[in-house]
Parts: sequence; structure tokens; C-alpha cells
Amino acid sequence: MRRGSWRIRILIGLAIVAFAFVRRCSNQEENPYTGRTQNIDMTAEQEIAIGLQSAPEMAQQHGGLYPDERLQSLVDAVGQKLVKSSIAYETPYEYDFHLLADDRTVNAFALPGGQIFITYALFSQLNEAQLAGVLGHEIGHVLGRHSAERIAESTFWQTLATGASVGGDMGNLVAGIGQNTLLTNGRNDELESDELGVLFMIEAGYDPYQMIEVMKILKAAAGPNRVPEFQSTHPDPENRIEKIQEAIQKYSGR
Repeated sequence: MRRGSWRIRILIGLAIVAFAFVRRCSNQEENPYTGRTQNIDMTAEQEIAIGLQSAPEMAQQHGGLYPDERLQSLVDAVGQKLVKSSIAYETPYEYDFHLLADDRTVNAFALPGGQIFITYALFSQLNEAQLAGVLGHEIGHVLGRHSAERIAESTFWQTLATGASVGGDMGNLVAGIGQNTLLTNGRNDELESDELGVLFMIEAGYDPYQMIEVMKILKAAAGPNRVPEFQSTHPDPENRIEKIQEAIQKYSGR
């Protein structure tokens, strides 16, 4: 009985793993804006809905919106300038830009579908061109569909781990491999968004070298105790600067 039950477990585990790979293959599609093939299992309309639904809660977590309407309008104007002068304008996404009241956390982030946020703690350290660099980077995350891709990849690795656990008590090992893969992919997302941000800055008439100054600000904000790159979803600012310089050279001749 024990041998028979193990055979059943192995067969079920293999079936789960096979299902994960078949589903992943069926979800492969080329991003029309970046040309990169991705594992995506949701539509642009679903991304927009997720972003709109999550935006109020995200704003609340950072103290709500900054109360100065003039500064809010500046963030929106710079963001819309970037959108309207780039391929972002051709996407189905609804880009909205929000200045958060949080004056302690140096951060900017994008939700799926076009909801983009920057904290006052970061905004207050930037000139307009640097603000464009930050917002351009976040637009790159939306256009690159990075959140949707991470959701699909997480589901894939969770299903693999389940199959490995059922079939041979290997779930923790597979989950660990998946976590490392997601970290690496996360760093690649940041570099892709940096490159897109540079392109959007150039197309909107901003000095792309100001993106390098943004990296210096982020490095200073992280301090000497920042998490090592191999443990972080974000590449080290020094490595990002090198890639940004390459992107500037790539797009400046257009």
C-alpha cells in the first residue's frame, strides 16, 4: 500500500507540474510596446481595474494625498507630458499621477494599469527633470506590464512548488528556486524601466542625465546599510547608473 500510495502521489505531483507548464506556455505573449515575450494571464482591462481598486488604500498607507493642489498639478503635468510624447499614449492604460503626503519614505511606485505615486519625501528632493525621470521609470513599469508578469510568475512557481511537494516533498526547494528567480526578474524589470524612462525623458525634451542624479539621491537615501543587491528586487544604484548611461547613448542619436 505504501509503495502504491507513493506512486499515486508522484503521478499527481507530475500532473500538477505539467499543468503549470502548459498554462505558462499558453499565457506567453509578446508585449507590443517592448517586444519582450512575457507570461501574462490577465488583460489590460483587468490591470486597470486592479490599479483603480488598490489606489485609495495605497494612498492611505502613505498619509493620503499631499494637500497642496499646486504641487499635485505639477506632478500630473509632468507625468502627462511624458505620456503624450511617447508610446505610452498608444497603450490602453489610464495614467494618473499622485503626490503622496508621506514626508519620510523616499519612494515612488506604480500599480497595474497606470496609477502612479511619488512620496513628498522624494518629490521634495527633485527638480522637474529629475521628477520626469522618476515618473518615466514608473510609466515604464506600467507599459512593461511588470506587475501582471510578476503575478503570473508567482502563480507558476507556487503551482510548481505544490506539485513538487505532493510528488516528492521537494516543495521548499522549488519555492526557494522560484523566489530567487523572481528576485532576478524584479531587478531586470527595474533596468528595463530605467531604459524606458530615459527614452521617455528624451522624447519629452528633458535632460536624460538627470536620471543619473536621481540614482545618486536614491543611493544617499538608502544609506550605508542598504540591502545587498543579491537580496533585493532593485539593482544597486551604481549598476543602474551604468545601464542608464548606455541607454542615453542608445537613444540620444534618435
